[in-house]
Amino acid sequence: MHFPLLQDIVVLLGFSVVVVLLLQRLRIPSILGFLITGIIIGPFSFGLIENPEQVEILSEIGVILLMFVIGMELSIKQLASMKRTVFYGGFLQVGISIIVTGLIFYFLGFAWNESVFIGFLFSLSSTAIVLKILQDRNEITAPHGRTALGILIFQDLIVVPMMLVTPIMAGGSGNLLNEIFFLLLKSALVIAFTYLSAKYIVPRVMYLIAKTRSKELFLLATIALCFTVAFITASAGLSLAFGAFLAGLIISESDYSHQATSTILPFRELFISFFFISIGMLLDLEFFLKNAGVVLLMVLIVLIVKGGVVAFAVAALKYPLRTILLTSMALFQVGEFAFILSRIGIESGLLSPEMNQYFLSVSVFTMFLTPFIIMFSGKISNYLLRPLHMRTGSSTLNSKSENENELENHLLIIGYGINGTNLARAAKYAEIPYMILELNAQIVRHEKAKGEPIIYGDAVQEHMLDSVNVKKARVVVVAISDPQATKAIVSNIRHLSPSVYIVVRTRYVKEIQTLLALGADEVIPEEFETSIEIFSRVLTNYLVPIDELENLVDSVRADNYQVFQSRKTLHTFNSSAIPDFKISCVRVLADSGPVVGKTIEEVDVRRNYGVNILAVSRKGKMIKNVFPNVKLLQNDRVFISGDQEHIDAFFKAVN
Repeated sequence: MHFPLLQDIVVLLGFSVVVVLLLQRLRIPSILGFLITGIIIGPFSFGLIENPEQVEILSEIGVILLMFVIGMELSIKQLASMKRTVFYGGFLQVGISIIVTGLIFYFLGFAWNESVFIGFLFSLSSTAIVLKILQDRNEITAPHGRTALGILIFQDLIVVPMMLVTPIMAGGSGNLLNEIFFLLLKSALVIAFTYLSAKYIVPRVMYLIAKTRSKELFLLATIALCFTVAFITASAGLSLAFGAFLAGLIISESDYSHQATSTILPFRELFISFFFISIGMLLDLEFFLKNAGVVLLMVLIVLIVKGGVVAFAVAALKYPLRTILLTSMALFQVGEFAFILSRIGIESGLLSPEMNQYFLSVSVFTMFLTPFIIMFSGKISNYLLRPLHMRTGSSTLNSKSENENELENHLLIIGYGINGTNLARAAKYAEIPYMILELNAQIVRHEKAKGEPIIYGDAVQEHMLDSVNVKKARVVVVAISDPQATKAIVSNIRHLSPSVYIVVRTRYVKEIQTLLALGADEVIPEEFETSIEIFSRVLTNYLVPIDELENLVDSVRADNYQVFQSRKTLHTFNSSAIPDFKISCVRVLADSGPVVGKTIEEVDVRRNYGVNILAVSRKGKMIKNVFPNVKLLQNDRVFISGDQEHIDAFFKAVN
């Protein structure tokens, strides 16, 4: 019995394992290995695949699962916060790309409808490749990652109207207004279904499934939800990928998104590899080699023109220069949805077979370049921005105030998000001198008007670090959401100052070792540091000896928080017996009474109140040796031990 699809899968996986293994030794991204595998086994090379159409179906599943996971990592609130990027930024990028590309091909002698259609093709970027790379680099939540995601979402939405318009531009019959009306109506129904499901239906269903504690049932329910919503959106005339993204958003609003993500990831990795292999299979090597000069010239034009258009669209959203450059270098390529659209163009007579081969060659080659360009985008943007920073020094946002260049022994806060804001408030309360460096111009202007010591600048640039006297700072806290920029900042700070204490906030535990190696003194991952804070406070309340508590915390951190990722019981921590009394701190607020102004001997605290005075804090100084002649004064903080009843009695006496 012969199984053609099974044979194709064996060929796909066998060749991809060998190619990816070789490239991994050279530290080249695995995506390129899949593309190369597709080129080798494709119909234009050795022709080892008998059923390329079935491989394309498997690859479509990969795209669906990728978008499903991306949706689970966001939320409806986060998506709503991106609506300006999605609609305004996406519209600018797609619209200007179509106009510029259409004009170029029109002046090259193509008909207007052919030129516009080619503009459609080149306006679309690769959702699968870009999001996969950004996700692998933990940059989805970085400013450029969120911007790229927003524009890609708009592209996925606009591809459906493009498919409707293409036959009409070619002279086919159809009522465009009716088609668009029904498309908008169906889209509204799908979005309403998504919202209602996320809020009312799915959380309850997933709770019932989770109660069974059946991993198999949870997996089936998760996959069923993904493909059901994808099928509904496809039936409504929208793309499968967009439907999968909506399904992910539905799951993200429940308490089960993390478990669903971990369940889906192995399947996503398998099927997404099929997608990249199928892309490589499209490249006609013979045509590419014969027309290499023209193809490479077109690739260069696409890189410059489309990258420039993306940069313009992101700049119109008033993002910082670094975000503009990183986003433009992420979205310069031609994407997979353009392949689907190209088939409609061929059927409608708007794309000749020869032009289609040029399009495929340029598309695959730009996809091939994408991992490399994103990999080096940080260094490229730093190189391009360095002359600008050197010329401008400080912008109008950075008018010198309060002798910021004379700061010494200060706290430098890089990034003014939630963490940076709270840290600044704490520093102000403790009267610690601090300076804030922020890359969002709107935040800088707003906070500067409120009197915050904040300046606009990119901390990746050593010049900006010099301008805030990083060499004379005591502590630097890096609290930004861009992992690549964080690494560059830590490296630059350590290069400028070997002694400054660097504290870094990161989202992921796996980044700890890299940041420590670059020079960070402490790396605080959001994933588990909250857990440490909780158990530290609980055990402190139970009077676990400080040395035991510190040993436990140190062991957890030294093991990179592995203890939190395991279900095993802790065997390395044996607590002492818990005493049956409490230690409390009481502030003396009364200005007179049976205690205030009298010595401990006069009050006879132990006999009259049943507590022991351990220490007294007065005007910032700690009196550790408490003798009977020590007086208790107003505003003293008195540390006492005893049971709760006697502590309450003493508290009433001094308040």
